[in-house]
Amino acid sequence: MSLEGKVALITGGARGLGRAYVLHLARLGADIVIADIDLQAAREYGEELTAETVEAEVVNLGRRAVGVAVDVTDRQAVDALVAEALDNFGHIDILVNNAGGNLRSHEEQAAALATEDHYRYIMDINLTATIHCCQAVSAAMKEAQSGKIVNVASQAGLWSGRDGGGMPYKVAKAGIIHYTRVLAAELGPYGIHVNCIAPGLILSSRAVAQGRNSEESRRHLEPQIPLRRLGTPEDCARVVEFLASDLSDYVTGQCIPVCGGFVAF
Repeated sequence: MSLEGKVALITGGARGLGRAYVLHLARLGADIVIADIDLQAAREYGEELTAETVEAEVVNLGRRAVGVAVDVTDRQAVDALVAEALDNFGHIDILVNNAGGNLRSHEEQAAALATEDHYRYIMDINLTATIHCCQAVSAAMKEAQSGKIVNVASQAGLWSGRDGGGMPYKVAKAGIIHYTRVLAAELGPYGIHVNCIAPGLILSSRAVAQGRNSEESRRHLEPQIPLRRLGTPEDCARVVEFLASDLSDYVTGQCIPVCGGFVAF
């Protein structure tokens, strides 16, 4: 119970990787604020819950939980989210910025051709939302002189893919990585740690629904990964545990790829 007495706010926590972080940190003793634009988001990709809602799953683990429906691209809504979390629990010790993704991927994404509307949308749900949440919790963390912020980037933010495709998402996630470094430098003197993870090819519920776990997909992808397997949400959750707990008390401003060696430097 390394996180007993801690409060974790997790965005995009109602399904997929976000839900994995919620449940993992709850099992470690944290009370949880689940923030998502749709608190029933698990239904979209047929993700099976062990209770009626993710909030109920946390309660069944013996922890306190509150679910808040929020659009994290809206700064006023994010401020209200943080205020509600503080009203319910009195403090926020951990922030996991998981909301985002490469959504509406059918639109043009080439570096020289991506439409402005699509580019702005992807930047907003990934980078802008992350900045909103970090700024909103920083005042309370500064006052407490402690805090752990874990941003979620992607292996897409670490390499170009060599074909110019997926530009909006790659640039947004690269921005999260560098924002993490800049924020860590600013908040370090207050005892606040800011790090990020960069998941690779993970079997999230959305990725599975889109075919990543098919035999054909595995045959194509697994030979590219040194560990010769696709990742699981729990693989990422264990690294979030490291960054959210005292195990990482001398680590800040870092980006940890969770990709089985796919991204090599």
